Order: sequence, then C-alpha cells, then structure tokens
Amino acid sequence: MCHVREINQIGQLRELRAEWSALLRQTEHATFFQSLPWLEAYWRHFGDEMTFRILTVGPPNRLQGILPLVAYQEKTRVGSLRVLSYPLHDWGSFYGPIGPDPAGTLQAGLAHIRKSKRNWDFLELRWCGTPGTDLRDIGMAMRSAGMQSLATAWDHTAVVDLQGDWDSYFAGRTSSFRNNFRRRQKKITQLGELRFERYRPRGEAYDETDPRWDLYETCRQLAGRSWQASVGNGTTLSTESICPFLHEVHEAATRLGAADVNLLWLDDRPVAFAYNYHWQGHVSGLRVGFDPELARAGVGGLLWAMSIRDSFLRGDRIYDLGAGSLERKRHYRTHVLPIVRFGHYPWSAPQAQMLRLRRWVQGRVGGWAANATFREGSCPPRRPRWQ
Repeated sequence: MCHVREINQIGQLRELRAEWSALLRQTEHATFFQSLPWLEAYWRHFGDEMTFRILTVGPPNRLQGILPLVAYQEKTRVGSLRVLSYPLHDWGSFYGPIGPDPAGTLQAGLAHIRKSKRNWDFLELRWCGTPGTDLRDIGMAMRSAGMQSLATAWDHTAVVDLQGDWDSYFAGRTSSFRNNFRRRQKKITQLGELRFERYRPRGEAYDETDPRWDLYETCRQLAGRSWQASVGNGTTLSTESICPFLHEVHEAATRLGAADVNLLWLDDRPVAFAYNYHWQGHVSGLRVGFDPELARAGVGGLLWAMSIRDSFLRGDRIYDLGAGSLERKRHYRTHVLPIVRFGHYPWSAPQAQMLRLRRWVQGRVGGWAANATFREGSCPPRRPRWQ
C-alpha cells in the first residue's frame, strides 16, 4: 500500500519545492500549470474560497508522485454543489498527476480521498486528455480506488503538431490561407517595418530572470484596446480583478523559465500580442489580442503564424492555441482535441446523482461525433503522441 500524505496549508508546500521540481521534469507531456509556482500563486489569490487537498504519494524520503486537488462551491443546473477537481479553472487545457507514474499516483490519491471524510458533493477530474496519455488509465484508476466514473467532454482545444518543419506545415495549409498570409504581410509592410519579437527567458538555472515588465505591460495595454476588453468572463490580461494574479504568475514563470511573450511591431507601434507559457516543448496559449485599428489587416493572424514558425525553429513539440474560438483557429491548427472530464457522483448525494443523469443524457443524445461527449469504453484510447 502506497503511503499518502495530505497537505492543506500553503506553507507546507515549501518543503516540497525540490522534489516537486524533480517530479515535474519526469512528468511526460507536463505543462507549466502543473508547476509548484503556478499552484502557489493560484492558492494565494483564490485560496480563501477553496479547500486545497494536495496529496503526495510514496514514502517521505522518496516521493513518487503528487496529486493536487481543490474543493470549491460551484453553481450547476441542479443547484449549488461542492466539487473536487484539479486546480486549473480553465486557465489551461490539460492537467493531471505529477510524476513518472500518473495512473499509479491517481489511484493511490483517490483511494485516500475515498476513505477520508467527504467535503465535496461530487468529484470531476476535468482537463484530462493531454496528448500522449491513455484515457483508459484514468477510468481504471478511479475504479481501482472504488469509484464509479462517467467520462464526458468538458471542452475542445485547437493544437498545432510541431513535428516536421515550418515549410511542411505551411504547405499543408489551404491555398487561400497561404495567399492571404503573403498578401497581408506585403500589405502591412507597406505601412512600416514589421517586426516579430519573442521573449522567452531561460530562468534562474541560466541566470535569465528579467521579467521584462515593459513587454508585459505592452501586452496588457493591447489587451485593453482589443476585443478582449469586451469579453465578459473577466479573465483578460487587462481585467483589474485578476491583474495582481497574472502579474505574480508572470514573475514566477520567468524565474522558472516558462514565460513566453510574443509581440508584433509596426515600426515602434505594438499591433498584436500572444502571451503564453511553455514547458518542455509544450506551449500553452493564455491570451491573445491586437490593435483594433489594424484588425482588418489581419495582424492577429500574422502574429500567430510567426509565433508558430518560430516554435518550429526552437524545437517545440506542441503549440496549444487554447479552448474557445475554434473557428478563428481553424487555419492554424492541425488537430482539435477534446478536453475530457471523469466524474464520480456518490449515490448518497441526490443532487450529484441528478447531475450525473444530466451528464449521461447529454452524452447519449449528442454522442462523441456531435458534441465530443462519450461513455467510458467508447472514447479514443490514446491521445496523439507527439515527441
């Protein structure tokens, strides 16, 4: 039986810093959102409304895996319920256990959760389906822990497979896209010097920790002028309520070597930005925006294309353009991947059972092809494996 320790206070995470970092490097297809600096900032800014349950698996002197979970109140169609899930809240596309054996870590952690006092109404492991993972392992881990599970779709994300080179990728785009790209680039260069800038410091290990607040502030100001400012979800770079959080995360990402700032300039004027995080070749798009005065010129699309081309040159593996606005991303993506949730709804919780029924009906009515909802056992067994 694996030893499982539960951590509920942020101060207790400091002693795990070295081991967390080592396990993250061993986590296949990990993202920056699984790092300890991300979790610490997330905890400091949103922890008052949540109960954190960070589970470490393995003996104290030889940690084998980490399963970060958080419980919080959520409004659902069947009422306000307490959900236990990963600490991500749609900031990224994918999440999962940390360490070389994610399935084993998940099984041990959920077995501990099942035996502990329940402070949640239902459990939903959202943001599953990282490229290279086997979705069947998650359902098996839940069943092994004594939890029945229902797998359904949470969302979709558009990704670019960065295997090969830019020339092959560009040749695989539609002829209209290639022609528009060249035409827009030529048209904009008639207005001034077009310059692409990407700032990706390597972090403390290489003594590159300058956060370049001038570039960050440029992105934030562009977000305030772009279509992002009118988005109602309140999570743009320019949203006052989350500015302190994103500011802290940017500094932490810089120290870790995970910040990725992309800007397109016309002479000395910033016209588009893409603010990302990256980790071990996995680029996670957080927010994009552009100058509305040049929207018709397609500066946002030009920046995406230039950023993807630069990622090919840098040897990145995956460029996750993010969930939502899939139509706008159709010319750039190579795949649309479902983001999957695995839910457990206790029989002793009537409202949770009502929610389970809704999830099940949605899957039966829509099916995988229609709305990417599936029943366990009928889902694609493995995500694309990109090295």
